[in-house]
Amino acid sequence: MKAILALEDGTVVEGKGFGAEGTAVGELVFATSFTGYEEVLTDPSYKGQILMLTYPLIGNYGVSGSHCQSDGIKVEGFVVRERCDFPSHYQSKRSIDEFLKQDGVPALSEVDTRMLTIKTRRYGTMKACLQVGSVEETDKALELAKTQPDISELDLIEQVTCKNPYRIKGEGKRIAVLDLGIKRNILDNIAKRNWDIFVFPANAKESEIRDSEPDAVLLSNGPGDPKRGKNAMSIVKKFAGEIPIFGICLGLQIIALALGSDTYKLKFGHRGANQPVKDLKTGRVYITTQNHGFAVDKDTLEGIGELTQVNANDRTVEGFEDNYLGIKCVQYHPEAGPGPWDTGRMFFDAFLGT
Repeated sequence: MKAILALEDGTVVEGKGFGAEGTAVGELVFATSFTGYEEVLTDPSYKGQILMLTYPLIGNYGVSGSHCQSDGIKVEGFVVRERCDFPSHYQSKRSIDEFLKQDGVPALSEVDTRMLTIKTRRYGTMKACLQVGSVEETDKALELAKTQPDISELDLIEQVTCKNPYRIKGEGKRIAVLDLGIKRNILDNIAKRNWDIFVFPANAKESEIRDSEPDAVLLSNGPGDPKRGKNAMSIVKKFAGEIPIFGICLGLQIIALALGSDTYKLKFGHRGANQPVKDLKTGRVYITTQNHGFAVDKDTLEGIGELTQVNANDRTVEGFEDNYLGIKCVQYHPEAGPGPWDTGRMFFDAFLGT
């Protein structure tokens, strides 16, 4: 199938379409993971974005379905250098093309992803339009790329949060999880520590959460601008200092905002499985999985929380704590999925306990 990708700066690239026919709009972002395309495609944090992978060959081990991080693909569109049409793995049940087609997601291959990545790093994340199949005029694609709303204007959390509360029974303490677009690996890791898990939609009321009589609250990862998470900020303010509060990725940003800090949009974000994080207490550097386009303003964090970890590349905030209020947060993904497990035990054991 014929396919084009148009960027808001006027760039248009042509390639071969796969997956579903149709049009997708969103931010074009890149991720650097070598493997784990099944996980990243189903990560709710990518809602509102067209994902491009920098590793050149995608789909070679197929799709098993056992590594999905949600109930389906969450990216708006997908861009790769080369796709594999004949996957080989004993767990594979379908190809990447079939996976995308079944979930109605358009994709593009045979394009210069290196050029597009360099452009994004140089000029920042851009809005884009991906058309597969019935390709309209290039001018129309460029118009869709330029005129779509900025990601900060979209209520993406509402599109990925659970519709109703649910429980994952455990024999230990109770934890209330505010689902802002949570990955299954996070819930799996909490369940392994025997917590009794109560998961709530992002718009849950304080009273609903209190009725579960939680011993702690966790704010999950999720998509978009953290400043859209008004209800989640309110929940943090209600429980801060009363019971421990933990945050992962978007959860960290929302907790920081609730405490009076500020956030800003990164030039091109951190996405991939090789982000180095330095622990300021031990001096140790961890290799982490990350997926975020916003960050906490380090200067506004002073006097609010103790900065505990920073990104070794750009010194952005990767972790902070407030022992008085019982708050512990990390910007990266300790549950991996995909990526290294360097920080899994540190977060889930040291913070949540065994």
